[in-house]
Amino acid sequence: MFLIKVRTRFSAALRLYSNEMTEEENFRLYGKCASPNGHGHDYDVEVAFMGDIDSRTGMVANFYELQKLLDSEIFDRVDHTNLNTDVDFLKGVIPTTENLAKAFWDLLEPHREVGQLFSISVGERTNNLVTYFGPDANLNDIRTKLLRESATPNQ
Repeated sequence: MFLIKVRTRFSAALRLYSNEMTEEENFRLYGKCASPNGHGHDYDVEVAFMGDIDSRTGMVANFYELQKLLDSEIFDRVDHTNLNTDVDFLKGVIPTTENLAKAFWDLLEPHREVGQLFSISVGERTNNLVTYFGPDANLNDIRTKLLRESATPNQ
């Protein structure tokens, strides 16, 4: 069993702010990221797909198709935008890296024809990194899946 990864990078403006908290609470929690004028980040996104080598193609998945999917479903929709106001799938969502990873999963997961989604990592430059394994994952499930997949003979 293999994990193959594709990456993209984008830049975006955002404001971390919850309407359920006071201005003071927001600034205490999010710091300068709660500024009414917003701020920006350069994000790195890494998407991992898992599977075995297809004996017909010699590949787990086609990197070109995976990159095309990342570009159309993520990069083209978020690069140089305001995540709070310009991105339809983030309306009403606080654009933390955790919420970005989950939203990106929700966008990519239906596209199973290109490969089985394993994880999505989103980082703010090289400082902070979040990895999401999907809505139903827990560590034991991930370990079991990896062991089962690696024990399955190539098809």
